[in-house]
Amino acid sequence: MKHITLGHNGLDVSRIGLGCMGMSAFYSGAGTDDAESIRTIHRAIDLGVTLLDTAEMYGPYVNEELLGRALAGRRDQVVLATKFGTILHRGDGTRGLDGSAENVRLSIEGSLTRLGTDHIDLYYQHRMDPAVPIEETVGALADLIAEGKIGHYGLSEAAPETIRRAHAVHPVTALQTEYSLWTRDPEATLLPLVRELGIGFVPYSPLGRGFLTGTIRSLDNLDEADFRRSNPRFAGDNLAANIRIVEQVDAVAAELDATPAQIALAWLVAQGDDIAPIPGTKRVQRLEENVAADAVTLSADQLAALGAIAAPVGDRYADMTPLNR
Repeated sequence: MKHITLGHNGLDVSRIGLGCMGMSAFYSGAGTDDAESIRTIHRAIDLGVTLLDTAEMYGPYVNEELLGRALAGRRDQVVLATKFGTILHRGDGTRGLDGSAENVRLSIEGSLTRLGTDHIDLYYQHRMDPAVPIEETVGALADLIAEGKIGHYGLSEAAPETIRRAHAVHPVTALQTEYSLWTRDPEATLLPLVRELGIGFVPYSPLGRGFLTGTIRSLDNLDEADFRRSNPRFAGDNLAANIRIVEQVDAVAAELDATPAQIALAWLVAQGDDIAPIPGTKRVQRLEENVAADAVTLSADQLAALGAIAAPVGDRYADMTPLNR
């Protein structure tokens, strides 16, 4: 597995990571087979995947606990990333935005306990809190870095001006935002900005929430509670209209005897050596398929054909207001 470096301060990670959310939350089958999820995490480490991503809100809490169990005896082999800021620890523990210094402190202690470690390698603010100046949040994160409780910090779905302000207080190591052949939004302003500042980029949902694998042609096989049932891009006529994207990815896959998922990931890592996508899965077979994308090389013509795919129909979320703050 090839490696890249995130940020000026040099966080070394595998070029393809593993998103652990779907093992415990939001997608069909979440939480139904923890043993297979743990096997998947162990297999990822064996294959050279070092960047493992979770968050306190996945469950909430149960995904961090799962990852903590999986990493017993193997903690030093991975770069462990988790997120805070979407649970009200100063209140009743329900979901909500809180970027206060006090909430940062409460959040890190819980995550350290659940993950069974004394430090987090990469600690993200999951969503920006418009009620708290980013300078206060980053000041608290800088204190945690000084204390050795976190190694680096990042932001998720932050606006350009927020990123600049945060970076002025303490260098941001990574920005985590949705990016794929399914979502090209970061190319306009975010990617140029993070490259200007020397910040790494970690795309989540690099397979378009599973859509780019070519396995979702209807909602029939998704659980009633599956997040995608309420996602505009999977709704009604939008889903049918967006199938064309998979068909174009599949055409390139056929040329290389690869899978659509491998082509989508190969396209993404070809966009720069500062990009480390975190495809999620809870199955060993899918993990092995995703990791094999590291060996797929796309020609200039194939990259151009994929890059010319039109944007999907529908917003990324039903409620876009918490994004790009």
